[in-house]
Amino acid sequence: MALAPHHPFRSVQARERYLARYDEIAQRWPVPSEARMVETSWGQTFVRVSGPRGTPAVVLLPGIGSPCHTWIENVAGLSEHFTCYAVDNIHDNGRSVETRIVANAEDFVGWLDELLTALGLADPVHFVGLSYGGWLSTRFALSHPERVGRLVLLAPAATVAPIPWGFIWRAVLCTIPLRWFMRNFMAWASPTLVRGTEAQRQLFEAMVDDAWLGLRSFAPRRLVPPMSLSDEELARLPGATLFLVGEQEVIYDPHQALARLARSAPQIRAELVPGGGHDLFIAQAAEVNRRIVEFLQAP
Repeated sequence: MALAPHHPFRSVQARERYLARYDEIAQRWPVPSEARMVETSWGQTFVRVSGPRGTPAVVLLPGIGSPCHTWIENVAGLSEHFTCYAVDNIHDNGRSVETRIVANAEDFVGWLDELLTALGLADPVHFVGLSYGGWLSTRFALSHPERVGRLVLLAPAATVAPIPWGFIWRAVLCTIPLRWFMRNFMAWASPTLVRGTEAQRQLFEAMVDDAWLGLRSFAPRRLVPPMSLSDEELARLPGATLFLVGEQEVIYDPHQALARLARSAPQIRAELVPGGGHDLFIAQAAEVNRRIVEFLQAP
């Protein structure tokens, strides 16, 4: 069956409204970049490339419901040292266009494998994955360890512990067509921004608006649920893996997560970010950037 001309959006009007906002945000990308639309058998994938060529490649995978703009507060610091490939994940919001349904984790792994090849990235490649993007990074690393150099996981969804029901029901409530439910959910996950400076609070409200717009703009998709890794799988993750979690994380208890990694995967460098929630990548961007760069450049 032929895809509607506005696919994957709800309507032509929704597509125009979302992409106008997307392009407005893109103007704030803080460093020179090149936009690429890459063909894979799962559809077209949008990638924004920043940083000096010839430097190590770092693939940036955002969280669920978020396009590559997620990394606006991080890319300037990271692209001083690396060639950064910020991705709009397939089967998610953004400019990527899914034409073959991503039904499971194996499909995501296949898509990432094709994406790296289509981008011409030589093995191994470093990954920085946030939340859902962190979980995707672990699935890829387990399936294609030869393609992964260093792995940075920023509060990866599930992975070390099941997603709690408190997170799930708050996320489900976001489908109610009122902005309040989206704001309530994001405020719960982003305590530092909500209680931060005036600039941080304004940034938070803009993030809520963008998430709310995305929810109203895209046709519904079946979520591929992130799952916790077994002890054996955690032990097989690369020795060069950095796990960062904020001390106010809500998708699992951060102290229990660090304790499990210490028991099951002592090869992983696991660290707590003081004061951070699920918003650590933006609320503590300078500190998170510093730790990522130090880790990726370590001998």
